[in-house]
Amino acid sequence: MIRVVVDDLATFAADAIVRPATTRLDPTAAALRRLEILGGEDFQNKIRLSRELAVGAAVVTAAGGDLPSEFVIHAVIRSEVEPVTRGNVARAWLSVLHQAQEWQFNHLSAPPLGTGAGNLALEDAAEIMATVLHAHHGSAQFPADVSFVVERPEDQQVFEAALQRAVS
Repeated sequence: MIRVVVDDLATFAADAIVRPATTRLDPTAAALRRLEILGGEDFQNKIRLSRELAVGAAVVTAAGGDLPSEFVIHAVIRSEVEPVTRGNVARAWLSVLHQAQEWQFNHLSAPPLGTGAGNLALEDAAEIMATVLHAHHGSAQFPADVSFVVERPEDQQVFEAALQRAVS
């Protein structure tokens, strides 16, 4: 089941929360700081890296703290020198879905990847995520449920329209 909900990602329960991140696992938007706050020191300790990750990668960590999920999948969408692009978001989202398949996460909660000031338009992010998810669902058992978690009803309409186009 795929749904779009207006909610707070940091309090929305799923098997794993998708978190857009940089190659150093820093958050890509101020709105994502709430995940760090609820995850607390435990979460901060789990996302320390010994080396940078590649743009387009995804890595699973334990969530920790008061987060409603046991795991977080970090989608690496940019670095200090490589900006957010459609290709980076598509590769990172596909990597997230592959991690969900490998870890057998049934339910993911995901925000729009790559949006915000100077990044992709919400419509572009929605189109990429819907198209990649639709292709992935054709050959994978996991995740069976995906909740796109957005901030406003207008964002919900954009994602729902993109999901409709992806299946037609």
